[in-house]
Formats: sequence, structure tokens, C-alpha cells
Amino acid sequence: MDYSTYQDLKIRRLEPGILEIVMGEEGGKLSTATARLHAELAQIWLDVDRDPETRVAILRGAGKGFSAGGDLAMVEQITTDFAARARVWREARDLVYNVINCSKMVVSAMHGPAVGAGLVAGLLADVSIAAKNARIIDGHTRLGVAAGDHAAIGWPLLFGMAKAKDYLLTFEQINGEEAQRIGLVSLCCEEGELQAKALEVARKLAAGAQTALRWTKYSLNNWLRMAGPGFDASLALEFLGFGGPRGKGGHPFHRGWGQAPAPPAPPPRSRLRLGAARTPTGSSARRF
Repeated sequence: MDYSTYQDLKIRRLEPGILEIVMGEEGGKLSTATARLHAELAQIWLDVDRDPETRVAILRGAGKGFSAGGDLAMVEQITTDFAARARVWREARDLVYNVINCSKMVVSAMHGPAVGAGLVAGLLADVSIAAKNARIIDGHTRLGVAAGDHAAIGWPLLFGMAKAKDYLLTFEQINGEEAQRIGLVSLCCEEGELQAKALEVARKLAAGAQTALRWTKYSLNNWLRMAGPGFDASLALEFLGFGGPRGKGGHPFHRGWGQAPAPPAPPPRSRLRLGAARTPTGSSARRF
């Protein structure tokens, strides 16, 4: 399989059967999801699935963390450009379903901040590994839009509806140890051990009976597929929000937003007296 067309994702074969996918630059700043990286993250799982030389893919972030979410330019574009909004919506949908439907094993290795599109793939991986210093957060509601990426399809299943609502509605961050404790990730280790641990797991998976592993993955991921309608609704509502009044002003983190909007005024109380009913014309009539 030729991966030379990928520019923002750095792809190399670590050893026979194991492919490494890296977001960002080694020693560089935290990886942000540019328009190109967002598209590549959606596409890469189709290529991995078709690659006869790959049994396992490892996804990790280079530099200061795993992923930093969408960059300001892309977010502002989708708030003002309908065509861009439709394109990014489709990529966000494809990213979730392409990871779920990829027949090859996926291992993620997350350290530092883990946000946005990178986090989608990281938490949908078959074996997700977080360093203790990982800081996982779904900040959609802080942005003023619905939590529409992977959370609706996976979080309630992984650690229950009550905690999923807690973290999504309050946008509290979750560190690596807590993520493992509640069942959001598979494993947790020190950051210095993260890459070695991911490779250890990948080797174990690559050495297994591939048909058995892939069919088991397919069967288990039907739980996620059953949650598909909820995910589709959440993603549609997220992108509807980007076109609304809180989205059109730009990225809330950079605009000083984040305060909850005032709740709608309650409907006026009915003035009907007890025993009175409305007629089709709107006047009151005494019940007998």
C-alpha cells in the first residue's frame, strides 16, 4: 500500500505487519487538526483496511501531546461556509465509522492533551493506551455546540450514561489513570513506557489468528453500530450549532465565550379557570 499521498500524517512500517501512524512533528508543538489532517484521519482507516501487509496500526501523537483538536481557521470556515461545513461533517462521520469498520487491529497511544478528531480515533481503537499524564476532554459543549463526535456512540457504552453525561455536560478533563479506572481506555502507563507498551500490544495482536481477531472485532463493534442513530443525530446537531449564533462568531475559546446561554423564558401560565375549556375559536366555555 502506498501512503506517500499523506502529508500531515506520518506513516511508517515499524516491522512486518505493524504500521505506525503519527500526528504532528517530533519535538514540535501539539498537533492540531487542520483541514488536511482532518480529511486524512478519515481516509487512513480505509487504506489500512485494504493494506495486505498490515495487521495492526498504532496511532500516536508526536510532540507535546496526542492531539489538540481543530485549528481556528478550519473552525471559523465551517461556521461561515456551508460547503466547508458539509465537507467536515462528512469527514467527521466517516472518521467514526471507518475506525469502527476497519478490519485491522488499531492500538492508540495517548499522552498529554487528547482532544478533537485525534481523540475520536484514539478512543475508538481496539486497544487504547493512555499515559498517566494524558488529559482527555470533549469540549464541544464549552464551544457552544452539541457533543457530536465519538462520545455519543461510545462513552455511555464504555462507562455508563451517568458518567458520560457528567463529563460531556461539564467538559471536565479525565487523566489517564482515571480513564482506565472508569473504563474509558484499555490500559494506562507512564509516558516513558507508552510507545514500548503500544508496540508490545501490537506485536501480540499481529501474532494472533487474524481471522479470529477480525471477526471478533466485527462482532463486538456491532454494539457501536447499534448506537449509530444516536451518533448521527449528535453529529447533525453539532454542525447545526456551528451555523447558529454561538458558532458564527468564531471559535469560542478564542472569542471569550464559554458561558452558558440564558435559558429560554418559561411559557406564560394558562389563564383558564378550573372547569373551563378552550373552544376552537379560542374563547372559554364552561364545562357542564
